[in-house]
Order: sequence, then structure tokens, then C-alpha cells
Amino acid sequence: MTSTSRTEWHELPRSVRAAVEERTGPVVTARALPGGLNCAVAAALTTADGTAAFVKGTPLTNTAARAGQHWEAAVNPYTRPVGPRLLWRVAVGGWELLGFEYVGGARHADLSAGAADHALVAEALGTACALPPPPAGLGVPSFAGRWAGFLETGELPLLHGRSLLHTDTNPHNLLVTADRAHLVDWAMPALGPAWVDVANTAVRLMEADCPSETALAWAAGFTACWRAAGTAAALRAFVAANCRAWTSRVGPVDARPSNERFTALLGLFR
Repeated sequence: MTSTSRTEWHELPRSVRAAVEERTGPVVTARALPGGLNCAVAAALTTADGTAAFVKGTPLTNTAARAGQHWEAAVNPYTRPVGPRLLWRVAVGGWELLGFEYVGGARHADLSAGAADHALVAEALGTACALPPPPAGLGVPSFAGRWAGFLETGELPLLHGRSLLHTDTNPHNLLVTADRAHLVDWAMPALGPAWVDVANTAVRLMEADCPSETALAWAAGFTACWRAAGTAAALRAFVAANCRAWTSRVGPVDARPSNERFTALLGLFR
């Protein structure tokens, strides 16, 4: 997967920059930020009074990126305990931009073996697991539905749930400051079992060369996520769906490393 071609702040149409400055005040510096696959603009803006904001955006013609931004805006009122607040949203001049509180002094989480960030990430995910579900009328997609093509009869209901999930807890979406981790980029939210983001993050730990035993011990610390009846069977369905999907995409040989990491999650119930 390749990242979307980036547009610098000064390259945006004048009407777009003017619409943003109506909300921020005059922008004196705009620092482009790397990372992210779908946003065409990602920058830290500083205004004349020293206020900073993070802006991301996409052309209106990019329907996939706009869908992600729609969900970021829609769930933001419910994710503020773990992520930055959405300040404004503008659609003008062929662009849609979102402006968020800027997380100053942040870096991407270090998930490698022995990293101190493990504890901060665990604290953030513990808060995320306890987020109240958004109202049904918001229409957040079902996590189970995302995997319908890779689940067998009887497995699909196992992945239903009412917890608000991030579903993409890679290190670029975990910003760490001195005292906490922030979970950003809620472009792929879903409703499902509370343990899903924990399981996905445990796999990310393994990807960062943590031994599977270390990743499982970290995940096991989320005791409240694993207590519900039927969780072991649901985890087996989750692992099977991920393995089937990745095998279908890249073939059994190339899928083996990822599939082994997901299969290791089953050790939580042995």
C-alpha cells in the first residue's frame, strides 16, 4: 500500500486557506507532517498568537479518504478521553479539511521489546475499552460485518459487540507524550467486542519483535476485556478471519508470518 501524494499548505487554493484562517486566525507557520496513507494534507499550523493545530485533509474527489474523515468527525465527541478534540471541519474549494487540537511534543509509540511506552499504550487502551458506546443512530459499522466474507456459519455473531473500536492501532496512530499515549486517526471505527483493539495491539507488539509471550502477558493485563462469556470462541473466530483474509490476499507462504502472530493470540485461553 502506498501513501497518498501530499499537498503542502501553501499549495492549497487560496479559498481553502482563507476558510481555515477564518477559524484559526492568520497562519504564520505550516510544518508538513509525515505518515498516514490517505490524507493529502497533514500539517501542524501555528497562528500569530502562538496557537497550534493539526490539520489533515483530502480532495473532495477522494471518496475513500472522505469516508474516513467522515468517521473521524462523527466519533470524535466520543473519543476525546483518548484522543485530540476536533476543532473545525471545512469543505471548500474542492477540499475537505479537519482541524484538531495539536498534540505537542509527541512521537510515535515504541512497541519494541522492553519499551517504556507499553505501559502508556496500555493505559490509553484501557480508557478506550471503557468508552461509552455512541448512539445507535450514528450508524458506526459493525466489526463483525467487516469480516463477513471470511467467517464461517456461526462465527459471525461471535464478533458482534457494542464497544467503540479504533481497529488500526499501529504505532503511527499512537502518539506518546511525556505522561500519556493518544489514540489518533479514528478513520476506521467499528462496534464490536471490547478486546479487539487489545488483540490487534498485541499483534503489533509482536511485529515490533516482542516475543509472543511478552505480547500475551501485556494483553492478559486487560482482565475486564476477557471476562465475558464466549470470549475464547470469539477470539478464535477473530484469529481465523484475519488468517483467512491475509492468506486470500497474499497467498499461504507470504501470509505465514502474520498468521503465526495472530494464531499466537490463542495462547491467552490455554
